[in-house]
Order: sequence, then structure tokens, then C-alpha cells
Amino acid sequence: MLLAIGAAALLPLLRSGGAPEKPRQLTIPEGWRAPQVYAAIDRELKLPAGSTKAAVPTAGLALPAEAKGNPEGFLFPATYPVTSESTPAALLAYMVDTANRKLATRAVVDGAKAHGMTPYQTATLASIIEAEAESRGDRGKVARVVHNRLARSMPLQMDSTINYALGRSTVDTKLSETRIDSPFNTYERQGLPPTPIDSPGLEAMAAAVAPTPGDWLFFVTVKPGDTRFSATYEEHKKHVAEFNRIRAGAGAGTSTGSGSGTREAAAGPARTGSRAG
Repeated sequence: MLLAIGAAALLPLLRSGGAPEKPRQLTIPEGWRAPQVYAAIDRELKLPAGSTKAAVPTAGLALPAEAKGNPEGFLFPATYPVTSESTPAALLAYMVDTANRKLATRAVVDGAKAHGMTPYQTATLASIIEAEAESRGDRGKVARVVHNRLARSMPLQMDSTINYALGRSTVDTKLSETRIDSPFNTYERQGLPPTPIDSPGLEAMAAAVAPTPGDWLFFVTVKPGDTRFSATYEEHKKHVAEFNRIRAGAGAGTSTGSGSGTREAAAGPARTGSRAG
């Protein structure tokens, strides 16, 4: 659920002559990546492409030290007011401040501590949940799969992190792509990726620190609205086979058998099924 940020709390809304200015609205959906946010700000402010990205180093963003200046995962999804006085730096700063406030809520802080996670790790895990979960009810289950895998020192094997590494959004991951040399390749590398992979919302943050109880290690969205979670690889393979049959019948590609359901990041709220590791 997107939040609406109050205009008075964000930016000056008076024109130079003192007359009230009706703000426009800029909506940043859950699951957008930083380049999508930059492009949306450029369009809304009618600036040349690349202007917002160029403003990041000097915007004074209140990012965790772990972020190393990269705001990915901290451009909080919400609806923001925009006026003639808005600047890329001001919008970015407020998005980051909003993300920090959400990560600082008691429930998120206490849950993160219980799992031994920093706020940055919480945002990173939440971004995976945002990319992978098809529905609100699935968020906690996806979070549980991640936690269970981390506890067993199993690679996460998330197709969403491969997509991020390759700068794309797809439900078809080739076996060769699971071998790419990238810190975001969670097939080859254990643990969370080095940064968030999108902008997670509050529900994904909540799921990251309060996962649904369960013993699942695998999941696959067989078809829209039908995500199946499994505790054993044998059960998971049956679900993957059904996914592949459905995809083949539609003339689409097949699964590697060990990835996870990924959201089409450029398509708004719609998600499509894929593999789960």
C-alpha cells in the first residue's frame, strides 16, 4: 500500500509571488529500482535524462554507512508532492528520510534485532521479498524461505538478484545466467546480496523481520495467483515441472528448476511466476 506524503512536510508550496501552488503528485511504486526512480523524477521535473542520478553524490542523503552512497532500497515508495520549487536533491533526501523512519519503527527495529540484522540488511531482505512475493499473503512465506536458507548456510538462489545484476526483469533464467560473475549472483554466493535490489514498501519490511512460521526452503509461482512453497526439493521439483508445462504450453521458456518467482519491476503491481531455489 503506497503512502501519501504530506505536502507541508516535504517542500515549500508557495510561488515567488506568495500565491498557493497546487502540488502535482509523483508516485513511486513498491519494487522500483533506483534508475526507475531517477527517470521518474527527471520526467516530473522536466529535466534532462540523468539529472537526478547526477544529483545523488551531492544530495546529502542520510544513508547507512553500509550503503556507500548508493540509495538503492532507500527511495521509499510513496506518493510525493511536487511543485515548481522541487529539486532532485530535495525529493531524494525526503525519500531516504522516509525509508529511515519506516526502518526505525519499533516493530521493525525489534524484529531486526531478534534476527541479528542491521537496518541495511533489513532493507536488503525486504527488497528481495518485494521482488519475489506475488501477493501480500506470500510476503511472510518468502521471508521465511530466505531466513531458513540463511540459517542453513544455503545460497538464496533468487532469480530476482540475477535480474538485478543483468539490469532486466524476466521470469526466465537460463542455467548459464546462474553462473555469472556478480556479487548479486545468489546462486554462486551465500548470504544476502551486497545492496537492496529495489525499493521495498513497509509491508515487505515488516515481513522481513516477522516471517511466517514454516519449514519451507523452496517456492515457485506456478501461475499467477498460485505460488507453492515446499520444504523438500522433491516436492519442489514437481511444482517446477508444472510451471514448465504451463510455460511451454504458452510458448515461453522453461525453468532452471532452482530460482524464484520474480516480479516484473517495470510493470507496476503485476507479478509473474518463476522459479524458487
